[in-house]
Amino acid sequence: MNSQKANDVKPFLKLKRQTTFETSKYLNMPDLQFFNWCNQLFKVNRGIYNTIDQWFYEYGIISIYSRRIQLLAFLDSVKGELNELHSSKFLRFGHGGLTKRLNDFMKDKGKGF
Repeated sequence: MNSQKANDVKPFLKLKRQTTFETSKYLNMPDLQFFNWCNQLFKVNRGIYNTIDQWFYEYGIISIYSRRIQLLAFLDSVKGELNELHSSKFLRFGHGGLTKRLNDFMKDKGKGF
């Protein structure tokens, strides 16, 4: 697979309108390709990505498929707010900010995953 095509977010945006996350080919990408795609879409670095994934796993979301859906929903929920506050290369949460936002996200969302 061509890495440029694998990391292009435009097909996802079109796909998102046509179908649900459950049938998205993006959720089935190998981990590095999925991370690169998230990096392009949300400006998330590898450390933050891994921390979020680990946090959801420890929270009890064992399925990689379900964790990726939660990861995308979380990043989508904080993207606009954090990018307005910081015009940096990557999303920044500050000391303890990521865990607080993850807890708030799950509290707001409820435990129905």
